[in-house]
Amino acid sequence: MKNILHTKKINAGLAVIMLLTFAHCAVISPFSQHAYMQTTSLKVDALNVMGMAEEPYSAHKTEVATLKTNLQKQYEYERNRPKNAISTAMWEKLLDEKALLGGFLNRWKEEGTLGKYYIEEEKKLVAEAFDKIAGLESKKIKSSAQ
Repeated sequence: MKNILHTKKINAGLAVIMLLTFAHCAVISPFSQHAYMQTTSLKVDALNVMGMAEEPYSAHKTEVATLKTNLQKQYEYERNRPKNAISTAMWEKLLDEKALLGGFLNRWKEEGTLGKYYIEEEKKLVAEAFDKIAGLESKKIKSSAQ
């Protein structure tokens, strides 16, 4: 009798774990190696371009345009992944033209050049945003197909 109760408790516990796992999977996409690699790669690209902002924006239009295109590609990838609303919202904040990276690039364009201290402080904020996006991705459940 004791073994039957113990077995029922184990089965009930496993059922709860399976339900929680299923519920978790239902609200967030699984890990994507592509998303993680692109996020970390774009972080490096973004910080490098931001470091050029002491020089005139007009001298770096090509680099900025390339960065924006690559960021938009990643955003579209994230936006079209099923159950990926959290990551998509994080990308939207990063790219918002009034905040973070989008805001930085707009300010650089408007002002022509930016001060070293401002650039360094903004790079810290942008790096942190990329790290949070990459961190979320790395904590997602890895499927057996990966």
